Amino acid sequence: MTALLAVVIGAAPRPAHAASKEIIELQTQVQQLLDMVQRLQSTMDSRFSVLQNLAQQTAETASQMTSTVNALQKKIDAQNEAGGGKLDTVSGQIQSLNDSVDELKSRIAKLDKSIGDMQTQLQNIQTPPQTAAPAGSDGAPVTASPDGSPAPYSPPAANPAANQAPPLKETFQAGVRDYNAARYEVAAGEFQSVLQFYPTDDLAGSAEFYLGEIAYRQQNYAEAVKAYNAVLEGFSGSPKAPAAQLRKGLALIQLGKKDSGIHELRSLIQRHPQTPEAAQARSKLNGLGVRITPAAR
Repeated sequence: MTALLAVVIGAAPRPAHAASKEIIELQTQVQQLLDMVQRLQSTMDSRFSVLQNLAQQTAETASQMTSTVNALQKKIDAQNEAGGGKLDTVSGQIQSLNDSVDELKSRIAKLDKSIGDMQTQLQNIQTPPQTAAPAGSDGAPVTASPDGSPAPYSPPAANPAANQAPPLKETFQAGVRDYNAARYEVAAGEFQSVLQFYPTDDLAGSAEFYLGEIAYRQQNYAEAVKAYNAVLEGFSGSPKAPAAQLRKGLALIQLGKKDSGIHELRSLIQRHPQTPEAAQARSKLNGLGVRITPAAR
């Protein structure tokens, strides 16, 4: 092949020196192109390697951040649950303390009443009895008229005490005491008396709440919800209102109405965010795996 090329070149009319120079220039240009392509390929490989490393580092960093965020979320949830449990305990202790104070007030009121009765008895003993009036022919006592003739005896008026309302505070405190002693039927009757005779008093809202608590403890959740609704609708300013909404939400969940119960717990957190009941609602929602605030649509 080389010999043939040499013959062809030798047979060409142009000079051998000029043809050799053009071939050398052509070879030089081809070699330069090859060198450029090789350098470009090397540059592209290097840059691709750098980009691949950056992508891998970014993926690793994102994975680490995800793990860190997940661990932080778990820690926050654990702290919320622990804090909610502590707040539950504190709330229960406060409620027990309030009940104890109510019972103590009831005992003081009874002691005051006993002292008053004793003073009345002493006054009756110290006062000499009056002489009985002579009885008439029918056995009824008679009294003298202004002219000296006997006048017919008039019987005393009937005692109206049977129709009088029971004392408010004493009745309510007795209901709280019987409730704490698990005498639910007796306590329910006393709270019903408060509602019957004092329907607009502030203690009526508390009495309604305790009726709901009695129903809740007896697992009559439907009646409990009715009582809690009565507190929220008729006594919205009552100090028992946050507790009534919390217990209503829990009772609805017990009835299988989970969405309604969650709605009540979220509403409680929104309306009374700084109360112990709101903390209990947050703990309950966390335990159910539910967002405290509804997701935006």
